[in-house]
Amino acid sequence: MGPLGLGTLVVKPVRHVVQLADLDDAESEALGPLLRRVSAAVTEVLQPEQVYVCLWSHAGGVPGHLHFVVQPAMKADMDRFDAFGPALQMAMFRDGALPDEAEVEMVCRRLRPLLRSP
Repeated sequence: MGPLGLGTLVVKPVRHVVQLADLDDAESEALGPLLRRVSAAVTEVLQPEQVYVCLWSHAGGVPGHLHFVVQPAMKADMDRFDAFGPALQMAMFRDGALPDEAEVEMVCRRLRPLLRSP
């Protein structure tokens, strides 16, 4: 997910919704277990200090599409930016550095089997 670091993933509903309250019962029931699976996979592969799960839906200041950013919070990033939580995310966005493409592919290869549908 761009400058938010290696292993950051986006989880979003297939159907277009702009807020959590717009999810139907089936979508809502699937969301928790899916976010848990994705967070567990990111934890297993990257061993972060923490995995942030953030709800975002704005694009240009206007509600766009509901999506959850699943971001491994790495100690090296917290040390580099002297920040954590939302301040870390903002610092990473300002910095704009993108992960190395070969490293992204390696992480994807490790995540794929963990995220296949059960």
